[in-house]
Amino acid sequence: MAVTDARVEVLSEGKMINDKRDKRKKFLKKLVQQKELVLIVLPFLVLLIIFSYLPLWGWIIAFKNFNPAIGINKSPWVGLENFKMLFEDPTFYQSIRNTLGISILKYFIGFFSSITLAVLINEVRNMKFKKTVQTISYLPHFVSWVVAASIVLDVLSPDGVINQLLLKFHIIKQSINFIGVPHLFWPLMALSDMWKEVGWNSIIYLAAMTAIDSELYEAASIDGAGRIRRIFSITLPSIVPTIKILLILNAGWILNAGFEQVFLLSNPMVIDYSQTLELYVYNYGIPMGRFSFATAAGIFNSVVSLAMVTLANRISKALSGESAF
Repeated sequence: MAVTDARVEVLSEGKMINDKRDKRKKFLKKLVQQKELVLIVLPFLVLLIIFSYLPLWGWIIAFKNFNPAIGINKSPWVGLENFKMLFEDPTFYQSIRNTLGISILKYFIGFFSSITLAVLINEVRNMKFKKTVQTISYLPHFVSWVVAASIVLDVLSPDGVINQLLLKFHIIKQSINFIGVPHLFWPLMALSDMWKEVGWNSIIYLAAMTAIDSELYEAASIDGAGRIRRIFSITLPSIVPTIKILLILNAGWILNAGFEQVFLLSNPMVIDYSQTLELYVYNYGIPMGRFSFATAAGIFNSVVSLAMVTLANRISKALSGESAF
């Protein structure tokens, strides 16, 4: 009996080795067949390793009292002291609150506006008008936030077009300095980001819509379904997998409120609502020479982002069986 069990174990181990060998051969064969694609991706993979993974070695600064004069290796170890100072600072928690408030508003407003714009553009039948709308909606994405912030500040200033329209229609009695009202800062960040990125973010949804079989629309039309019914019964359900993947990937940016936008549009009047985690790292770390402290805050941001992506992926996989990885 023992001899039989030993033979079974040997056979199973041999089968596993053969399976691994076959998988390796199939992988190498597919790699050779797709060598053009591999060569195209290779430069970007090298850039990713150089600029995204190799710099992770610098995280060691967070556990040291970094002194640029003596370098990273000779700087004394302090363990978790920088993280302790970080979590004991009340301003740190205020910056997390502001970051989450701005990011969540951007997340949902940008998400729904992009899908809505993509659906509306997809329903346009006049190709010239469709291309014009697409071009106009894409253009702000290619404008830097330095220029975009100047436009936003001019539009929202007391003498700007928004105040002029509100005064003309007697909605308000005197001009409002919108950018100086603290509780309006979060929605203004979300709306200005939507204006800048909605056209660009809708591209991927439009691409997903082009893959929908036109016969589905024809069959629905024959059954008497109107345009609105076709949108909710065919278009939106067909792009649900794309929506889920993007929701999972965007979950990793929940602690990224957009440094350039917030930095350029914030001012001392709204500092309690504009001090995001990125600005906190900049203001309390780099200008003061507290590089170790700033690195600790950056590690916290990265770890939370990774956890959010993993959590969103697991939830999606559990609920619908679809996941990004």
